[in-house]
Amino acid sequence: MTGNETAVENTKKDFSGFTGNQLKLIAVSAMFLDHLAWNLWPGYQKEWWLILIHLIGRLTAPMMWFMIVEGYCHTRNLKKYLLRLFIFSILSHFAYNFCFGISFIPFKNSFLNQTSVMWALFWAVAALYIQDDERRGFKLKEWQKTISIILICLISFPSDWSCFPVLCSLMLFRFRGNLKNQMLGMLAYITMYAAVWCFAIDVVYGLLQYGIIIVWPFMHFYNGQRGKWKGMKWFFYLFYVGHLILLGILRLAVNGNIKTIV
Repeated sequence: MTGNETAVENTKKDFSGFTGNQLKLIAVSAMFLDHLAWNLWPGYQKEWWLILIHLIGRLTAPMMWFMIVEGYCHTRNLKKYLLRLFIFSILSHFAYNFCFGISFIPFKNSFLNQTSVMWALFWAVAALYIQDDERRGFKLKEWQKTISIILICLISFPSDWSCFPVLCSLMLFRFRGNLKNQMLGMLAYITMYAAVWCFAIDVVYGLLQYGIIIVWPFMHFYNGQRGKWKGMKWFFYLFYVGHLILLGILRLAVNGNIKTIV
């Protein structure tokens, strides 16, 4: 039995801790606070309470990556899973860009942050499939996998969090069942992301990206169960799009038609 199989067997026996539904609720709550702060107080302000809000917001991304891997491992219909992510990545593009005052036309004003993280999450699942020989039922050569992953990273690079949802999801999948290696891997990747922030945007907010480490206890106490409410997957997608539209309206009302994030 492999390490991954052992981890899955262990989680099946453990019904305490957080379910997947509960982790998603925590993720969307942290995300809402973070996005609300960006739209009410745009820029890189240094008030302690504002930095604290953005620190809490660092919970969302790694929790999304973690649940994407769990979703991939547990889904019974990968095609429907990919289709759902693709459709909502398109819807989210317009909602996300409206929320933060970014042009709907990609690359009109920048190469970075041109669409939502949903686009990168869609490609993360595609990358997982490419790496997963067991699920595919046929083998790809390592050079084929490498080229495919590089292309996927390039395609997802302009997303929120850039290509790191792809890279971190692959790493979380590789070390599934080994929380220590999962966290160390994410921190290693985020070091590259934080470096870009520090040198090109803002040092304080660059270092803030290391706040993803606060996801550790939530991942540790994940019990491997989805939760009783089967509608959570639809709630998550609809909430993601809906809260972006509402916060976009709030942005216009409070600050006018300005861009609130880089």
